[in-house]
Amino acid sequence: MRPAPARVGDPVDAIDSPALVVEIDAFERNLAAMDAFARSHGVRLRPHAKTHKCSAIALHQVARGAVGVCVQKVGEALALAAGGVRDVFVSNEVIAPTKLARLAALPSDVQLAIAVDSVVGIERLAAAIQASGRQIDVYVEIDAGQGRCGVPAAEAGALARQVVAHDGLRFAGLQAYHGGAQHLRSVAERETAIRQAVAMATAARAAVTSLSIDCPLVTGAGSGSFLLEAASGVYGEIQPGSYAFMDADYARNAPLPGSPRFEHALFVRSQVIARHAAHAVVDAGHKSHAIDSGLPTVWGRNFEFRNGGDEHGLLHPRGDEPLPAMGDTVWLVPGHCDPTVNLHEHLVAVRGGLDRGVVEAVWPIDARGRLD
Repeated sequence: MRPAPARVGDPVDAIDSPALVVEIDAFERNLAAMDAFARSHGVRLRPHAKTHKCSAIALHQVARGAVGVCVQKVGEALALAAGGVRDVFVSNEVIAPTKLARLAALPSDVQLAIAVDSVVGIERLAAAIQASGRQIDVYVEIDAGQGRCGVPAAEAGALARQVVAHDGLRFAGLQAYHGGAQHLRSVAERETAIRQAVAMATAARAAVTSLSIDCPLVTGAGSGSFLLEAASGVYGEIQPGSYAFMDADYARNAPLPGSPRFEHALFVRSQVIARHAAHAVVDAGHKSHAIDSGLPTVWGRNFEFRNGGDEHGLLHPRGDEPLPAMGDTVWLVPGHCDPTVNLHEHLVAVRGGLDRGVVEAVWPIDARGRLD
């Protein structure tokens, strides 16, 4: 493991580069805003931890009112549980018996839940849980519009009936997350997509209750749409993740009227290592930030960031601002926070701003690389 890029008490200028930095004042304001929103709308908040992959941050979120966290991988669940998180929902399908056995082997004080969308998944989960002697919450996932995992609404009842037929499995409700809606840029596009997701969730719930099976909860929603699900009267739990950090891609969304405003809180600290007549070069390339949602933006400076390859980023001026000098710090806002976090081993939490702040904590990204 790479040594941490900073120590508690270091000034911000002492952080090694490239490094992933959390501006903790903005981060805490983001958490407080989402917690207040969930409370005022009467919905449970279960943040998606695939954004940060960090048990320290998950515990911050739970301390501020979250009921637990979501993850996408069994390995993430194991890492966060080892870090002290006690309520974890694997909001994804897992069918490998070896993975299910590892999940079932978690300590009994960890409240577990998992999504299913097939009889095969239910049967294999039931076998793993029966061997462990524990109980697990099960959510039937419906395809809320993305065309990925999940069954049509009409089939939700039949799968719920399969779940309740097994000892050790408790039917907890419906997973209805529309990931494809999160980055639709216009308000109208997102409203249309979530209106359809709500209709599908409503139909799926009816398919379940028509079989005299109680449907305790519909859960879903992300940072681009959570206001719409919360206002629907159908969803009882929301699962936003990126709100804690906010990335450059989410910043391109038109804000939903009435939604809390979230601040950029995740940055890559880079340093100018070369300077030429028309551009400067920083030490943060593709190994430091994901580019699936576009290149990072430059924070507080009028430069365009251009692709320089694995190890380098190129800064080109957009106006009259002079290029930064050799050794200057340049702060980058990643295009997509989730995979950017997965490239790093530590998050450096800075209190007091990016100009004069001090390192308050260094958080290991304990679920980094947990692809299993």
